[in-house]
Amino acid sequence: MQFVLVVLNTAVFAMVWYLYFADRLDKPFYAKGDYAVILLFVVVYSLLARLYGGFALTISRITELIYSQGVALLISYGIMYIVTGLLMRVWPNPVPLLLAWAVSCFFAFLWARPANKATNRICPPTRTILIYLNEEAHKNGKAIIRSLSWRFDLEQEICASTPTQEICETIRESGVDTVMLCGIASSQRNDILKFCIMNDIRCMVRPNIGDFVMNSAPILQMDNLPVMMCQRATPSVVYAAGKRLADLLLGLVGLVIASPFMLVAALAIKLYDGGPVLFRQTRLTKDGRKFEILKFRSMRVDAEKDGVARLAAKADDRITPVGKVIRACRIDELPQIINILRGDMSLVGPRPERPEIAAQYEEHIPEFALRLQVKAGLTGYAQVYGKYNTAPYDKLQMDLMYIAQQSFVTDLKIIFATIKILFVPESTEGVDQGQTTAISEPEQTGVQ
Repeated sequence: MQFVLVVLNTAVFAMVWYLYFADRLDKPFYAKGDYAVILLFVVVYSLLARLYGGFALTISRITELIYSQGVALLISYGIMYIVTGLLMRVWPNPVPLLLAWAVSCFFAFLWARPANKATNRICPPTRTILIYLNEEAHKNGKAIIRSLSWRFDLEQEICASTPTQEICETIRESGVDTVMLCGIASSQRNDILKFCIMNDIRCMVRPNIGDFVMNSAPILQMDNLPVMMCQRATPSVVYAAGKRLADLLLGLVGLVIASPFMLVAALAIKLYDGGPVLFRQTRLTKDGRKFEILKFRSMRVDAEKDGVARLAAKADDRITPVGKVIRACRIDELPQIINILRGDMSLVGPRPERPEIAAQYEEHIPEFALRLQVKAGLTGYAQVYGKYNTAPYDKLQMDLMYIAQQSFVTDLKIIFATIKILFVPESTEGVDQGQTTAISEPEQTGVQ
């Protein structure tokens, strides 16, 4: 199914290339040169479609597939436009590529439903047992299964307070295909996991914090025995220097590109209520160092007149009409480019939290400070794959996943993945009314 769509979209690009661009190059290619350009489109499109989940037929809804394909195709054609301009030594008419993008999106629209239906027919829902330890873990497991109801058919739920031997016997007698483990202590989880593997049962595991801490640990041979060396994040000098250079270069380019949008936003904020355009607030970055973050003001000037630090809530009446627009389009975040150039932040890293809110999180999740092993970022794993109101424990897991996998490739993937969520309103959804942080009731009572 993936191959069919790649062939169709490649044919669309090849047709436009041969009909409009090939003969207009500064020095027209021989046949192999044209093939190389088409091959470049195939590579770029395939990588971006995979990164954005455009081929994730087993876990994505039809609308998600279409949206992901549309974004992947738009960026692919944008990159090919730049490549074509360099080859022609003049910026060409973009209309042919825009028309090709529209046709490719139409093919993706036609492809998504039959591809989804065929995948679900070939891979029907698996009979599943959910094993959980507490209320929060039970809620998370049910949410995963509910959101992927075409993949999991929940047959039974078992609390992990049941003896491990009894749990394993229940799994054996049920004959299920999948076991999902949520919030279970490592020792018991490992016993169930080994049982499932020995009996050829797929096991889905919600990892614990310790799993992410050990994720990047190198394995050493000491006295002929394997030993995992766990330590604070220590990126190489080459990566650290390269990331800082990329922050400076991309920050400067971003500032130039974003300047028209920033000017319009600044004028709109000033004309609405005459208050200050920029909003300064103390945040935390690497090693707990405090800095003043810069954002366009999206709330009333007296938004926190009571002195209580709080996150934005759903339908928050403190947000101005202009603020709603710039928050939805992420324009309010653009002044943070200045923080990046100053060295307070990086393009990619954990979201910078307020000291007061971070302190509240650490009361219930002491490990939350582990996020501060690296600089805060304008975008990051938690910002891309989570939401504004994602539970802090889940944000911590995503941030630790990034810290464990730091590399130029990971940073590049996150930067490209950020483009996909720019127009997804759920990613800026606030916390519930009455909450000052994203801690849910179970977490506030110490249950995780």
